[in-house]
Amino acid sequence: MKHPRVWFVTGASKGLGLALTQKLLAAGCLVAATSRNLDALVTAVGTRETDRFLPLHVNLAHEREVEAAITAVIAKFGHIDVVVNNAGYGLQGTFESLTDQEIRDHFDINVFSIMNVLRHAIPHFRKARQGHVFNMSSIGGFTGGYTGWGSYSATKFAVTGLTEALAAEMKPFGVSATVVYPGAFRTSFLTEQSLAVSPNPIPAYTEAQASIDRYLDMSGKQQGDPAKAAEVLMQVASTSTPPLHLFLGPDAYKAAHEKIKHVLHDLDSNKHLTLSTSF
Repeated sequence: MKHPRVWFVTGASKGLGLALTQKLLAAGCLVAATSRNLDALVTAVGTRETDRFLPLHVNLAHEREVEAAITAVIAKFGHIDVVVNNAGYGLQGTFESLTDQEIRDHFDINVFSIMNVLRHAIPHFRKARQGHVFNMSSIGGFTGGYTGWGSYSATKFAVTGLTEALAAEMKPFGVSATVVYPGAFRTSFLTEQSLAVSPNPIPAYTEAQASIDRYLDMSGKQQGDPAKAAEVLMQVASTSTPPLHLFLGPDAYKAAHEKIKHVLHDLDSNKHLTLSTSF
């Protein structure tokens, strides 16, 4: 008899994480979900702990809390099959206006929290010789030309790189990794309550400020449907050969093609310089 799969989803109290948690539970999966606000998580999902659902209060930037969460999942369900590193937030501001602490805090959640989860989850995958990791990047983690989003793109490019390395490391053990690049999805990501904005904007950066205003105005009008994105993740997790790179949304698809086109142009037009550096 095949047992239900066990999913571990971070940042599950809203957005894609919430949509995925609800879809998984409806499909009969076993789900452990984390949030920094346990009451908000339980309220959003619509249920407290059951034999199929384990809500967890976790500050993902604190490794010991992450370790305790993974231990709790194993104690309750016996194993983990899929990890979804979904937690993260946006930070708007030019490099000149953002402080060292703002950027370090940003990396703590968007990058180092993922490493904390992986450090304690993948030993179980390695020993079981199976498992799948989804790391949520962004189209801003594939093409970075969005003014005022430099810190965010930097964190998401880091997620892309660490996922590619993870996939190579874990392949001999039958473990897969997928980096996910969503475009604009209709979540709370762009609301003033969720999006961190530099409190000290520099007036000279008119284009960056216009970008901030433009994205805030987009909130609630994004083309992407989180419920459909959740269904795609579930579909990909069920395949025997999941992709390493997964783009979500027509805007992400278009932006990725534009980036690839520009990279190929720079690569080919500067070929003579590239090949001129050998001894």
